[in-house]
Amino acid sequence: MPIATPEVYNEMLDRAKAEKFAYPAINVTSSQTLHAALRGFAEAESDGIVQISTGGAEFLGGQHKKEMVTGAVALAEFAHIVAEKYDVNIALHTDHCPKDKLDGYVRPLLAVSEERVKAGRAPLFQSHMWDGSAETLADNLSIAQELLERARAAKIILEVEITPTGGEEDGVTHEINDSLYTTVDDAIRTAEALGLGDKGRYLLAASFGNVHGVYKPGNVVLRPELLKELNEGVAAKYGKPAGSQPFDFVFHGGSGSTPEEILTALENGVVKMNIDTDTQYAFTRPVADHMLKNYDGVLKVDGEVGNKKTYDPRTWGKLAEASMSARVLQACENLRSTGTRIK
Repeated sequence: MPIATPEVYNEMLDRAKAEKFAYPAINVTSSQTLHAALRGFAEAESDGIVQISTGGAEFLGGQHKKEMVTGAVALAEFAHIVAEKYDVNIALHTDHCPKDKLDGYVRPLLAVSEERVKAGRAPLFQSHMWDGSAETLADNLSIAQELLERARAAKIILEVEITPTGGEEDGVTHEINDSLYTTVDDAIRTAEALGLGDKGRYLLAASFGNVHGVYKPGNVVLRPELLKELNEGVAAKYGKPAGSQPFDFVFHGGSGSTPEEILTALENGVVKMNIDTDTQYAFTRPVADHMLKNYDGVLKVDGEVGNKKTYDPRTWGKLAEASMSARVLQACENLRSTGTRIK
């Protein structure tokens, strides 16, 4: 199937919300990690989301100039071609973009999709993220309003992060403290500024103790039940029925989360969960194993010639792809998206 159209992407998110599952959003940094993600989704018979961070886009742009837009556009165009060979729907997304990188990343990419839509084509990306968590909420939402208007016109969904996620992600760092919990007032102010779908659809990365990076279960206090409080507070403010879930939530910083925490998040409106740390390790682990086991082959030790079959990137690259795709398959199972593809 091709990359999801705007209509299919909306259907994907609606279905996840109604059936209480979420799509893994897999960060990719190369054509090979893209194939690993696509393969994992296909084997799980799950639609999914593939995303490119600012750092990932810079890496994709090549180390000669490190140009983010070039890298993101190139991989997205590549994905539009190769995704047709996988029997699932895939949405393309750009991950965390702080204020100082908007003009060098999200705004130019929005312009690319605006031109495509004007020409009668689908947008290049299906969603973009604005990470204003380092700004005041007022400034964060003001910028979000501008971006949401442009995104809506280009048939793109916006993701917003209104309060901090702890740890570090591509240079954006937040301390692990009590600010990692979004309040009902924060949620109401978001609804007042961005609407509840009437001004354009957006995904909301609310904070419930999330931390980017590597941590063991128990080291961070996650409160996914907080999402229920946010939905209830906004529903009451806007006169919506009890039990309704006005927001489409995103789960950031999920590495090390317990199954119980994930399931609670799903029950409370999470439709997308970012996965990067775990898939990075899954990709790298078999490469390290191969290098250690074939030391004399991958290196020309003591003047010898080595073994071309062991240092050929295809040899260890296939192992890396298989391992990462297996981790994506596991993510689909954890998030209950296995077998839910839209046919």
